[in-house]
Amino acid sequence: MAQDAAAPVDEGAFHALWRSFAMIIVSEIGDKTFLIAAILAMRHPRLVVFAGAFSSLVVMSVLSAELGHILPTLIPRKWTQVCAAGLFLVFGVKMLQEGREMKAGNEKIQEEMKEAEEDIEGDEATHDGTGIHGIGEHGEEVVPLEAVEAGHMGGHVRRRSNGGRPTSPRSSTQQKGLSRYAESTRNFFSYLLGPVFVQSFVLTFLGEWGDRSQISTIALAAADNVYVVALGTVVGHSCCTALAVMGGRYVSTKISVKHVTLAASALFLIFGVVYLYEAFLIDSETAADFHPVTVG
Repeated sequence: MAQDAAAPVDEGAFHALWRSFAMIIVSEIGDKTFLIAAILAMRHPRLVVFAGAFSSLVVMSVLSAELGHILPTLIPRKWTQVCAAGLFLVFGVKMLQEGREMKAGNEKIQEEMKEAEEDIEGDEATHDGTGIHGIGEHGEEVVPLEAVEAGHMGGHVRRRSNGGRPTSPRSSTQQKGLSRYAESTRNFFSYLLGPVFVQSFVLTFLGEWGDRSQISTIALAAADNVYVVALGTVVGHSCCTALAVMGGRYVSTKISVKHVTLAASALFLIFGVVYLYEAFLIDSETAADFHPVTVG
C-alpha cells in the first residue's frame, strides 16, 4: 500500500517537472534575456557570461517559486490551481493573438536583438566612462558619446517630460543617493566577481523581472510542488542559457518567433485546461472518497 500511495506523488512531481521545464524552453528561446546572453558571449568569455546569466536566473527562479509557495497558505489550494489555470489561459490566448499577427521569418527577433544591443550599450555607457545613460540632474536623458558622434539625436540631449512638474530637491536627492548606493554596490561585486559577470547578472535579472516566464513560474509553484517547479525552471534556464552563449546569434537567425509564440500559446492553453481539470474533477473525486456509498 505504501508503494501505491507513493506512485501518484511521483507521477505528480514528474508532471510538475516537465511542465516547468517546457514552459521555460518555449518562453525563453528568442527572448530578450536569451539575446543579451548571446550578444555578451560574442564580446566576452562565454563561461563568465554563462555563469553570470545563469546565476541570475537561478536567483529569479527561487524567488518566483517562493512567491508561488506563499499563495496556498493564503487561499485554498483548489483556488490557487484555478488562478493558475486562468493565468495560463489568458497568456495562451494573448500569445495566440500575437502569433497570428506576427509575420513569418525572423523580423521580430531582429527587433528584439536590436533592443538587447541597446540595453547592453546603455549599461556599458554608464559604467565605462564613455557616456551617461539615464536621467540627469535636471531630468535629461543623456546618451552614450558614440551615439552622439554617430549623429543620433543631432548631438543634443533628449529631455524626458515629467508633465511640466518641477522636480523637488528632496526627490532629486533621494534618487541621487539610491543611484550612488547601487553604483557602489555594483562596483564592489565587480571587484569581487569581475565586471563581465556582474553585467551579465544585472542585465539578465532586470530583463527577467516581471517577464511572462517569471509570472508563470509563480503560478506553477502555487499549484504544484515548489521544489520540483524550481528544479524544472533552473534546468530549463540552464539549457536556454547554454544554447544562447554557444550559438545564440546563429539560432536567432534560424528560428521563427511566430512559430515559437504559437507553440508556447498551445502549451499554455494545455496547462490551463490541465489545471482546471485538476482543480475541479480531481477535487470532486477526492471528496467522493470521504463519503463512500453504503450498501444495505
